Amino acid sequence: MTQRIHRSIDTPLRTGLNRDELWEGPDKGLIKCWEIGRQRAARFPELAQQCRAGELPVLGWKGGVSRSLKKLEKYGSLKYLAQWQGLRGEDLEVDLSEEQALTCSRTRMVVTFTPDRSKYFNQMAETDVQE
Repeated sequence: MTQRIHRSIDTPLRTGLNRDELWEGPDKGLIKCWEIGRQRAARFPELAQQCRAGELPVLGWKGGVSRSLKKLEKYGSLKYLAQWQGLRGEDLEVDLSEEQALTCSRTRMVVTFTPDRSKYFNQMAETDVQE
């Protein structure tokens, strides 16, 4: 069964919600992550441009890449994907039941965004070291 979370980029940011409504609702916090991405795009235009160029920069959720690793594949959080879409100025479009793979245009790393938290918590953490 599809569990698609969709919001139009034209939708105003939500206000007046408590922590449980923002993070524990049926969308699992993806709408809030996307809204944070939209806000960060306004504050950090260079970061937004990197995302629009297809880069997967390091953000607050697992999924970003600062450099190529020996293994050119890794897993990331759907929350990263939602924030990245917001940074790009796109509609929120995430399916809670499916994985989605993206290739970073800068590092060529393939990141598979997954609802299975064990896949990205069990991989080695990458530090944000620029080469």
